[in-house]
Amino acid sequence: MAWFLVAGVTGLGVLLAALLLDGAVEGAPAADAGLGRVPGRELRSLPAAAAFVSLLGFTGALAQAEAGLGTGWSAAMGAVAGLLGARGVLRLVRAVRRGESAPASRGGDLLGLSGTVVAPIPPYGCGEVVLRVAGQPATYTARSSGPVPLGARVRVTASLSSTAVQVQPAD
Repeated sequence: MAWFLVAGVTGLGVLLAALLLDGAVEGAPAADAGLGRVPGRELRSLPAAAAFVSLLGFTGALAQAEAGLGTGWSAAMGAVAGLLGARGVLRLVRAVRRGESAPASRGGDLLGLSGTVVAPIPPYGCGEVVLRVAGQPATYTARSSGPVPLGARVRVTASLSSTAVQVQPAD
């Protein structure tokens, strides 16, 4: 049972380190260098391997102590729990990585974009426009030399700041 507990604690420590280091020590990058996508690469994910070892250890220790199973059956139960846990960690890591945002846009990235006025722009005053930046809608404060009504299509002619743009009605 001591070996199972050592494996569980070690796996938990490695899992925490892997999550805190945010992929800095991700598994085996040299093994597939230059080969493009290699099937099963995510199976070499450090967080998944650590979750597997941790669950193998803790489940094996629990099976041995509480159910009175032998080492072989305890290891088998631990392996099943480890595989399920590793799969869960892989899904969680993928979901988190999919949710990472695109880099912030720079002023020059906005020039020429088209958008829609969502708060009317009075002459020499401010309103709001929605632009699609990196595929996502983003609201910006907008100025124009003339009045622009709600719902009008506009084009960005200048970036005034990270949250404000100069617009003119689209032709």
